[in-house]
Formats: sequence, structure tokens, C-alpha cells
Amino acid sequence: MMNMNRIPIRILGLDPGLRRTGWGVVTVEGSRMSHVAHGVIVPDEKADFAQRLLHLFEGISAVIEAHRPDEAAVEEVFLNTNAQSTLKLGHARAAALIAPARAGLPVAEYSTRLVKKAVVGTGAADKAQIGFMIARLLPTAGKTTADCADALAVAITHANLRVANRRVA
Repeated sequence: MMNMNRIPIRILGLDPGLRRTGWGVVTVEGSRMSHVAHGVIVPDEKADFAQRLLHLFEGISAVIEAHRPDEAAVEEVFLNTNAQSTLKLGHARAAALIAPARAGLPVAEYSTRLVKKAVVGTGAADKAQIGFMIARLLPTAGKTTADCADALAVAITHANLRVANRRVA
């Protein structure tokens, strides 16, 4: 019988934002993880709100088309003190959830705190610590921006937790 943990799985991680949405793709085969690609989708800040959301949706759809992930994971929204900012971020997050769902991918969601804990070991980690750990865990990724590092961290979190969740089931 074939060991299901040895089948390569490609995971898309997304760090949604209205100004910058980071994305990262990793492949997991057993306990081995490797970097595939990463980038940032940057809508025109002068464009109408709906056009910015469409740009995010189309950009994520293009990443899915180019890299053919098997699963996707999206970072959950953290609450700002400004309700309007939180609401707008929620719209960007919706685009990040709908694009992979429309492509037929299962989509998982993880809190920012859980992603930090999974990658760095503490839920209070800062951006520099996340970037450092991404460089250690995925050395072929090279230098990453904070948005890309966060997206790759979401993908790594999903890679680790999807295996743990399967063992529990």
C-alpha cells in the first residue's frame, strides 16, 4: 500500500492585504519541504476599491494557474482599532479565499498568532523573526519581503498542521 505522506503536495500560502498581498508556494513530500515560488500582488492604490479587489482576485488566480497548488491557506484578519480598516482588510481576505475556492482548492485559515507560533515558536514573534525562520526553513527562497515571508509562513503552518490533523482523524 502506498504511503500517502510521500505524495508531493503543493501548498499556496496567502497573506492578504489591500495594498500588498503576499503569496508563497511550497511543496511537501513526507517531512521534506521545498520552496517553489513567492511574490506580492500590488493593486494600484489610486484605483477604485472594487477594481483593487478585482486585481487581487485576478492576481491570485494567475498564481494558481501558474503554480497549480493542491491546497491553499490564508491568514486570518487581525482586528485593527480602526473598524473601517478592518472591514477593508476583510474584503481583501475574501478575494484571497474566493480565488482558490473557485479553482476547486481546499482552503484552510490560520490566525496570525498560530502562524507565528508554528514557524518561530512563539505567537508574539515579529516580522524579522519570521523572515529569519523562512530563510532557515526554505533556504532556496532567497531574500523575501515581509509579505512573502508571511505568506510562506502560512503555507508552512498548513503543511505542518494538515499532517497533524490527518493523524488525529
